[in-house]
Amino acid sequence: MRRSSLRTWLLLVSVLFAVLTVGGISLTTYIVVSDGMVSVARERVDQFVGVSQNIVELQVRAVEGELGEDASGSSALSEIAGRLDLIYTGRTSSEPQLAIYDSELELVWASSEEALVEGAVPGREQALHQNEVVRVSREDVNPLRGLLGPAVLPMQIVHLHVGLPAGEVGVMDVTYVPEREEQVIDAIRTPMTVLAVSAMSIMVIMMQASMGWVLKLIDDLRRAAESVDAGQLNVHLPDEAEHEIGDLARALNGLIDRLRRKSEAQTRFIADASHELATPVAGIRGYTNILRAWGADDQEVRNEAIDAIDRESRRMARLCSDLLALVRDERALTFTNVRFDLNARCRQTLAAAATRYMSKGLEFVGPDEGQLIMVGDPDRIEDAVAILVDNAAKYTRAGMVSLKTRRRRDMVMIEVADTGEGIPQQDIQSIFERFYRSDISRSEKTGFGLGLPIARAIIDAAGGSIEVESTVGVGSVFTIKLPRGRV
Repeated sequence: MRRSSLRTWLLLVSVLFAVLTVGGISLTTYIVVSDGMVSVARERVDQFVGVSQNIVELQVRAVEGELGEDASGSSALSEIAGRLDLIYTGRTSSEPQLAIYDSELELVWASSEEALVEGAVPGREQALHQNEVVRVSREDVNPLRGLLGPAVLPMQIVHLHVGLPAGEVGVMDVTYVPEREEQVIDAIRTPMTVLAVSAMSIMVIMMQASMGWVLKLIDDLRRAAESVDAGQLNVHLPDEAEHEIGDLARALNGLIDRLRRKSEAQTRFIADASHELATPVAGIRGYTNILRAWGADDQEVRNEAIDAIDRESRRMARLCSDLLALVRDERALTFTNVRFDLNARCRQTLAAAATRYMSKGLEFVGPDEGQLIMVGDPDRIEDAVAILVDNAAKYTRAGMVSLKTRRRRDMVMIEVADTGEGIPQQDIQSIFERFYRSDISRSEKTGFGLGLPIARAIIDAAGGSIEVESTVGVGSVFTIKLPRGRV
């Protein structure tokens, strides 16, 4: 796999995304659990403080009751220390520890050495003189330390004012190192790490599977493009899915189908044009040989040969004219805008067609008498109308060819109708493509498939549109819509 490939880049992005997402969730979870364990430690200290305060007060009253006036002094404090030893014997280091200090902040009693905290004098003085509870969290530790090693939570210390025998006052220290809470964090570290790694792996795998599916579709598109570039137009992309890639595949399949139809049309055109060119050339050569052999002696043979050569040369001229019109269509068409009578131009076009197809006995019906003034290029519009009229006459064996015009608001409508063979519905969408010839026109051998594309190019360039309605065996109607312009 190439390092610079899209697949590698997507793999790196998916891994980075998975690390950031799962890592962020894991980090947030750890911080929440760590804060929760700190809160649990504080609640535990608060419960121990309440219980221990009640025990100390009870023991002070008991000592005062037993010693009476002798309750003051070191003997009373020693008695209280002894009683607290009996109560708090056996406490482990993982439990809150207790220490009692007198009014001089001298140690009276401590449950263990863990209860003796250095540097706590300011807190004791504040609790002694201001008679308030002072809470301190010792050891400013990194809250993320437990992610990679044993968890360390801050030690909880509470200083509070406490009464001693004979009206004396002192300070009670409650110290708690949250070992149990640290053990909870240590216990969940391994499962949380395994879960995070598993989640990242699953996310990367799922993203790679999704990206692999998308890249496969892209690879199919690449192969299709390479096939089209190589001239192979029989490629079909899978387009059944209802998503964006499916829409793209359907659009590309439509493009490939259109290219295939154009390629087939061009192939047919080359074959037809070759045949059409070969036929008159062969006829001209044949009649040239006749002229060379018998034309000098036989006037009738000479005239017949000259007429045939003229007929075949005109056919070649029409083909060359169509090809030149196609070349002109490749460039931007230039239009002049002059004021002219559309009906007069249409009547001229119809008269010329009636003369050309006089032998077919068709009835040509022209626009109503009168003028229909518009602004545009009369020559090019006449060319487009002439193509439609000529097509109508070609494919009508007997019947009528009509040309009607009318005005509708700021548009003019030109309607060319015939009673000819008609156009199959499956061909209507393609008749304006260059080189395209339907089966009917191909069997008639009456053209080269260039007239309608040229007509449409002229109408489009003039800012208009062309529509067709046709029924096989009944006839066709072509309708041109053009802007009338300011007259």
